[in-house]
Amino acid sequence: MKVNEVMTTEVKIADPSRTIQDAAKLMDQTDCGSLPVGEGDRLVGMITDRDIVIRAVAAGLPADTPIRDVMTKEMKYCFENDEVEDVAENMGDIQMRRLPVLNSKKRIVGIVSIGDLARSDDECAGEALASIAQPGNGRAAA
Repeated sequence: MKVNEVMTTEVKIADPSRTIQDAAKLMDQTDCGSLPVGEGDRLVGMITDRDIVIRAVAAGLPADTPIRDVMTKEMKYCFENDEVEDVAENMGDIQMRRLPVLNSKKRIVGIVSIGDLARSDDECAGEALASIAQPGNGRAAA
């Protein structure tokens, strides 16, 4: 099964010039803890609630700080034609709960989460989640 068969296609994309307060409001409205950051449909980063807390709030930055100043620029992603099983294994290896999905032109077309994988293959998602949940297995999950 391919990622494009299970991914979420209605993805809100944060503009890097908007503020971290705007990003937090969008996360609240969409009930998610991370957003792809894009210029048009071109992926340029990811912003998470953790990025806002650690890189902005804890550092004393104001709410009008641009997203680009605190976003993660070196982000992981997958392609819409990747196999779900391969992506699930990769998500476990890199400790990620969700990944932006790109098309062959590297344009954002969706996002895939552990929940999306669970709907397609419980065993596959379970293995990825078990790997992500292991203490001391790399960095904190996004």
